[in-house]
Amino acid sequence: MQTSDYIIITGVSKGIGLATVQLLNQQGYRVAGWGRTAPAYTHPDFHFFSCDVSDFAQVEAAWQQTQAKMGTQLYGLLNNAGFGHFGKVEELPLEKWHAMFNTNVNGLMYCTRVVVPTLKARQAGHIINISSIAGLNGIVQGSGYSATKFAVRGISHSLYAELREDGIKVSCVYPGSVATNFFDEVEGVTINPNMLQPQDVATLLVQLLQSSPNFLTVDVEIRPLQPKGKK
Repeated sequence: MQTSDYIIITGVSKGIGLATVQLLNQQGYRVAGWGRTAPAYTHPDFHFFSCDVSDFAQVEAAWQQTQAKMGTQLYGLLNNAGFGHFGKVEELPLEKWHAMFNTNVNGLMYCTRVVVPTLKARQAGHIINISSIAGLNGIVQGSGYSATKFAVRGISHSLYAELREDGIKVSCVYPGSVATNFFDEVEGVTINPNMLQPQDVATLLVQLLQSSPNFLTVDVEIRPLQPKGKK
């Protein structure tokens, strides 16, 4: 990855997405942010494009606007946008189930679909998909969220096999609990300093983007060392 390249990151208003934008900018990289809400952050090398990733027409429009503003030197796509609703399977409203799939799964596919031709033309690039520990192990009252994150894993593994001969890396990251606004609506969970910190996750993501061209990391599982604090 060269500093003349740029990276698209979805879900940049807060948390992991914003922390990664800031770290990339600090290291001299250009970033395009796609999301429904612009972050409270400005930088000469950060450009925000309003986009609900669950709407393919908006994704196509954001991609056209991004190319018009930033050119075709795209190197990376970080599919970070996502959210969770939790509840018993017989009680979870169907609209919440569908909303998770529309963003976490369909949105990831839409963003990937529009940029892959450009990455193939360059014969280089890196797609990083944010799954979750819930994409490796089912969780109580998380059937919908876990299903979407298992889907992210499956999509990532298929894409890795499909795109590697085009020089395009595909990595899937499975974070444990991260201290972000994700937990604002999760009953019984309070953000605490023992969780993973967004800045630390961002450091990992940037390291993946900066890895040597022939070095591919397929899966990365990350967890807080002592999620309940020291004994």
